[in-house]
This record gives sequence, structure tokens and C-alpha cells, in this order.
Amino acid sequence: MPDTNEPERTPDGHFLVIGGRRWRASDPAIPGPLRQELVDELMSARRAVKAGEPDARDRVGDAKVALGERGRPWWEEPTDHSLATRSEAAVRALLRHRDGTTICPSDVARVVGGDHWRRHMDAVREVADALAGTGAVVVTQRGETVTATTAKGPVRIGRGDRFA
Repeated sequence: MPDTNEPERTPDGHFLVIGGRRWRASDPAIPGPLRQELVDELMSARRAVKAGEPDARDRVGDAKVALGERGRPWWEEPTDHSLATRSEAAVRALLRHRDGTTICPSDVARVVGGDHWRRHMDAVREVADALAGTGAVVVTQRGETVTATTAKGPVRIGRGDRFA
């Protein structure tokens, strides 16, 4: 007997069918703990929409793009632009969810790349540098501000002065 708590899916697994309407499913390649963080951020953002908070719709959008529910379909090969867009959304959504703590670029790469996350690390570091250039984030290594693409070894991404 099928689980009645799970919504119906299309045969290819790309969409959920709820009330006769198709909704894009989230990317199944996102590791469970990161998926849960993004879902928790999405639910928090939806509550913020209901409460009328000014940035709430942007928060919903970031979480949905990070989950693969918006933007280029997760089952298609990403373009450089779609990878950057999804990476930016994942950075913002994870930083909001972790509320004051930093994230590792590998967390973002795992969200956008699943099992093949390592091949996306350079692109994620480029996104981190671009966001740092706007003041949205700060990239650090051992507590010092660095450039993600030139730093050797692990770096952390935190909220910048202009984080939205």
C-alpha cells in the first residue's frame, strides 16, 4: 500500500501532482541535511510572507531556486548562468537559515551538484567572490578576509554588511 502522506509524482519523478496540478519537485540529489535546512528556510519564509515581512518573497524565491523548484530544471545540464543563480540563492538561503553562522562553499556545491559537487567548487567560489564584491557576504579564512578564488585551503562564507 503506498504512503498516503507522499504526494503523487509524475512517472519521471520531476513533478509532484497535487490537486490535479503539477509542481516541480525539489532536486533529489541534494543531501538530506542540506535539503532539510532549505525546506526549513522555505517554511520560515512562507510564514514571513503571511506576516507581511518586506523581504519574505525574496526569501521564498531563494529557497525554491536553491531546492531546484524554480529556475533551470535540475534534471537538465546546468549552464554557467543557471549554476551561478542557483549557487547565489543557496548561499543566501543557507546563511538566513543558519542565522549568524558561516557556511562552507562545499555546502553550496553539494546543493547544486549532488554527488558531483566537487566539480562545482570553483564556480561556487566565484559566486562567493561576486557576492563579496557587493558587500552581501564576506569570505574568510582563519578569521581574515580573503578572496575565495585565490585562497588556498578551506574558506567560510558569512553575511556581509549589505546582506539582504
